[in-house]
Amino acid sequence: MRMQEMIGLTVYDVEHGKKVGKVVDILLDLNWSIVGIQLENRLFWNSSVKAVRWEDIVAYGEDAVMICNQQAVRKWRAENIQNTFLTGNGKLKELPVLTEDGIRLGHVTDVYFEHELGNTITGIEISDGFFTDLMEGRKLLPFMPEMTRGENAIMVPLGSEQLLEKP
Repeated sequence: MRMQEMIGLTVYDVEHGKKVGKVVDILLDLNWSIVGIQLENRLFWNSSVKAVRWEDIVAYGEDAVMICNQQAVRKWRAENIQNTFLTGNGKLKELPVLTEDGIRLGHVTDVYFEHELGNTITGIEISDGFFTDLMEGRKLLPFMPEMTRGENAIMVPLGSEQLLEKP
């Protein structure tokens, strides 16, 4: 599944079948593991966000995310969130992807993870610009433990451009 596909899904609690919100972002730790989902927050001036830990998600699919009950929705302090997919200071989307020898592979457009592997990232979708996307399509860089998220770019090992494939 792609993270972009999860954004916007409605979240329901299985216990009462009640809608508890919509997914607005995916939360990640420094080891590239998904730690939770961020729900829409009605208080924009608040320093915390509504979130659900990944362990509290019972199931997810193309139409909805199911959580065990409403108690799974918690407030997280925004400054404690390390990385996100879409928003905030630690966002991955649109970051340039650079090899250690200075070759720009493009920028992040999406992040892939597998249902069977739970919260493990399997690859990064990369765009090299609108016209290149039209002519050649976007590329998928399989996840490697050596990838690091720096302050302004994602750094990948030498030779990573050889690993790019069609998503």
